[in-house]
Amino acid sequence: MAMTEQNTMRKKMATTIRFLAADMVQKANSGHPGAPMGLADIAVVLSEHLNHNPKNPKWLNRDRLVFSGGHGTGLIYSLLHLWGYDLSMEDLKNFRQLDSKTPGHPEYGHTDGIEITTGPLGQGIANAVGFAMAASYTAGQINSETCELIDHKVYCLCGDGDLQEGISYEACALAGHLKLKDLVLIYDSNQITIEGDTSIAWSEDVAKRFDAQGWNVLNINGHCYDDIDQALSSAKSADKPTIIIANTIIGKGAGELEGTHHTHGAPLGDKIIAESKAKEGFDPEQTFQIPEDVLLRFRCALEQGDLSEKEWIHRQKEAPLIEQNIALERLLSPDFSQINFPDFADSGSMATRDSNGKILNAIAKAVPSFIGGSADLSPSNKTDLKEMGTFPKGKNIFFGIREHSMAAITNAMALYGTVIPFNATFFVFSDYLKPSARIAALTNIQNFFIWTHDSIGVGEDGPTHEPIEHISQFRALPNFYVWRPADATENVEAWKTALEMKAPHGFVLSRQKLKTLKPTRDFGEPSRGAYIVRKRENATLTIMASGSELMPSLQAACFLEQMDIQTNVVSVPCLDLFNEQDAAYKAAVIDPATKVLAVEAATAVEYYRYADDVLGMESFGASAPAEELFKKFGFTIKGIKKRACILMGVENKKITIEKFGEA
Repeated sequence: MAMTEQNTMRKKMATTIRFLAADMVQKANSGHPGAPMGLADIAVVLSEHLNHNPKNPKWLNRDRLVFSGGHGTGLIYSLLHLWGYDLSMEDLKNFRQLDSKTPGHPEYGHTDGIEITTGPLGQGIANAVGFAMAASYTAGQINSETCELIDHKVYCLCGDGDLQEGISYEACALAGHLKLKDLVLIYDSNQITIEGDTSIAWSEDVAKRFDAQGWNVLNINGHCYDDIDQALSSAKSADKPTIIIANTIIGKGAGELEGTHHTHGAPLGDKIIAESKAKEGFDPEQTFQIPEDVLLRFRCALEQGDLSEKEWIHRQKEAPLIEQNIALERLLSPDFSQINFPDFADSGSMATRDSNGKILNAIAKAVPSFIGGSADLSPSNKTDLKEMGTFPKGKNIFFGIREHSMAAITNAMALYGTVIPFNATFFVFSDYLKPSARIAALTNIQNFFIWTHDSIGVGEDGPTHEPIEHISQFRALPNFYVWRPADATENVEAWKTALEMKAPHGFVLSRQKLKTLKPTRDFGEPSRGAYIVRKRENATLTIMASGSELMPSLQAACFLEQMDIQTNVVSVPCLDLFNEQDAAYKAAVIDPATKVLAVEAATAVEYYRYADDVLGMESFGASAPAEELFKKFGFTIKGIKKRACILMGVENKKITIEKFGEA
């Protein structure tokens, strides 16, 4: 076929995408037609390069395609339907409707072919970096000089808004540093945002930025098929990540609205769409048109993808080293029963960040897929994996001071299929990564967040570094499980539970040493979120506590007993899990006949679901040694006993118990 005929066909395919997207938005009376129409030409040529199998969206060696501009779902769903994924024409017509397979932004696990949930701008770029990092690690584990089982590409479509977000700077700088050669970022440079031209707030030279970050930089006309084709071919052979800066026109083909911000986030109107269709030779009265020859071209993806996967399976079976397939299987099917968890029963006192470090090493030693790192805090987070090397050949990832992108990167790594990641920082800096943690919760991503320096126990660094409200906000996040273990033994139990759950978990860990309690329990299990560690007959008070506040709560209970206040004490390593238990278990742990006092060195307002009173933080803390701060804010035997007496309506008598002193 002559080049002009090929480009004529490409134009017809792109026009089909444009009007599908416009019709979807128009029917829904909601959505974003501009970006899909501007990117249609690139999408057509990318289809010719993309190696994927619509019959098996989970094929390991497929190219990953991430839509960082998640609002461009008119393009995304059109492509998935045209390629032959499980997305019908009826699904396109139900765009943005309740219970449809075509929600307003792409959601992983909801629609076949969607690699990861995107929408918050910039996230998808970091996700693409994560996919490329997971591929690089996996390739390092299973590829050989004579057989590459992992050799796919990661493509990401992004826009001006994505690149204005700080997370994109973080992620792309790391990608350049790591020389992720299989990463291709296609930048839809249409110079339009919701408020108008990008020049009102943005004037940087993107090419220079990426050149400085160690990227291969290509500039093209995003509507010239030959330019697009050549750029993609060049990117696939580059020795570092590539950004293709594609100069495009937003809303291309939208008549008088073409090139304006009015096409960004609103329907074009029936009149504009009809006129535009007539101009391109499409029936102006018909919606959701797909010419037969266009569908035939796109549906070639079915046979080509199926053939590519079969060739890969053959390559896998013919791999010269049986060790490659064994290594691949161990990555794909981790065996947690092989983990030799440390026994902390006789450890005395240990900060939970320290016990957690030992646990991480035990897991990483037994599970090849378990890798991770810290945002430049591994010595403080205790996340260094001893003698396990540096990424990509080894397991230790140095993210740099990039909390937000670190979390988004590990989200994608977790969805890649061969990697179980963790990431780490100080708990107070979880603020920087909250949007990525939210996506993890929304998508059921098994990503492990390690957060140390958990409370006012940070001490002298003061309020800027003392997380007060943070644990409450993550407990308020649906499908996110926050663990605050009271000692090293609970820490082990937390990990045993978390590894078996397909959900994100946050481990909130102490800087200060905590005494290891006896592993015996009066009722319940840590795996159910809360359990009784001290039970008394005829109890009239229950104290709930987590982390460092459990031990002084137990000690305060001894003093209260001398005042004839029989007290049960409940450890709450994971309030989120306890909330999910049935009423019978909850009533067995928290006796309905007792008054309930919750104790936690945080705002802790979520305990009011169970508690009559909460001894928590009502300020941002202060700068002083940790012991002085716990005393000042009442998280001591004396402070807990005083608060309990007020709740019980009794006089706070001075009681002396030889073991604990006066309180």
